[in-house]
Amino acid sequence: MIGSNTLFVNGATLAGHVTVEDFATIGAFCPVHQFCRIGRYAYIGASTVITQDVPPFSKIVTERETKSFGINTTGLERKGFSPERLQALKRAYRLLLHSKLNTSQALAEMRKSLSDSADVQELIKFIESAERGIVK
Repeated sequence: MIGSNTLFVNGATLAGHVTVEDFATIGAFCPVHQFCRIGRYAYIGASTVITQDVPPFSKIVTERETKSFGINTTGLERKGFSPERLQALKRAYRLLLHSKLNTSQALAEMRKSLSDSADVQELIKFIESAERGIVK
């Protein structure tokens, strides 16, 4: 399934049964493994190999290994996200990627401290339903 307002740059390839949600960008020469999901507003940099689900609102780039560098701030600003929405997402990703908490603990902390953010609730739901794990 391909959502609305998605962007596939030169040579981006999808294997079977891939879901790409609205406003996602898949950079040049990015292969996406079968059964993976790309979340809303995610940005995948050029030549990044995707073998796990990509959480919504994230920026994913390969240096030596595929990893998440936090939220796609520039893209979300361009789509009209308010500073408050961006701040909530930054706090959620800080818990997920940079705290000493494991994923389950980070999700519990997000529920406790960021429960008023619909974007964070979407992120939590996406992570909990990931069957292949997520890029961290």
